[in-house]
Amino acid sequence: MRFGILTPIVIRQPTEAAPWEGTAGVAELSRIAQAADQLGYHHLTCSEHVAIPAAGAESRGSTYWDPLATLGYLAGRTRQIRLATNVLVLGYHHPLAIAKSYGTLDQLSDGRVVLGVGVGSLEEEFDLLGAPFADRGPRADDAIRALRAAWAKAVPEYAGTHYSFRDLVVDPHGCQPRLPIWVGGRTRRSLRRACELGDGWKPFGLTFTEIAALLRAVDRPAGFEVILQPRNLDPLGDPAGTRSNIERVIEAGATVINTKFAHHSADHLIEQLAALTELFPDAGWTRPAPL
Repeated sequence: MRFGILTPIVIRQPTEAAPWEGTAGVAELSRIAQAADQLGYHHLTCSEHVAIPAAGAESRGSTYWDPLATLGYLAGRTRQIRLATNVLVLGYHHPLAIAKSYGTLDQLSDGRVVLGVGVGSLEEEFDLLGAPFADRGPRADDAIRALRAAWAKAVPEYAGTHYSFRDLVVDPHGCQPRLPIWVGGRTRRSLRRACELGDGWKPFGLTFTEIAALLRAVDRPAGFEVILQPRNLDPLGDPAGTRSNIERVIEAGATVINTKFAHHSADHLIEQLAALTELFPDAGWTRPAPL
């Protein structure tokens, strides 16, 4: 079992964010990322929204740091923790643009990129960017195939239903031979997309019972990841409840856990991060070697 951290500060949803995050900035973000890195957490995250309709900001939140800029900065402040988009909306980008920008990040971070992707659901944002909305599902499937063809290749070639390219040089490009792709979603189709085209599935908006039932209905490839999020953890204040919470997530099928914590400051969050490693000492913590 591996634990990642849903990065605070970079996304603030009204029902999720702690009050202190509203005035926090780069200094606190750096400290938290570096602590998670030193403690051996598998990944940290950053989400993507360009612009949220004002009418929907109360439910979705309005603060979303740009993932490429944010993860690029954090790559330089950490040594080993993976850098995961959570999630990148495929329809907002040409696959070669993703291959170039996140391939560059992969080079800068020595191969630490994990690309969480989704088809998107906010039609107003698609319209803002001039991106097609109605066929976003098939377009996303083709985008993943195109990205696979382009990743880690200087002269990629692909011909699909929505994208095609050849005789073009993309340099720099990714350094991982195979880019880990986690597909987000809440439908059976998203799970099929993940099994057919990705390396893992990151469901949202489903109960653990619903997730377990969907997972039982498919044949998953070897090494397939299931990335689940329990409710807020409190290993300092409620270790027994935290252990029970994690056990339920594992029973639902998780191989990777996205953690969020109860916290009232950056210092408190870092203490919670450390407490979880002590509560689960046999989990897959990967601590950097001493300098």
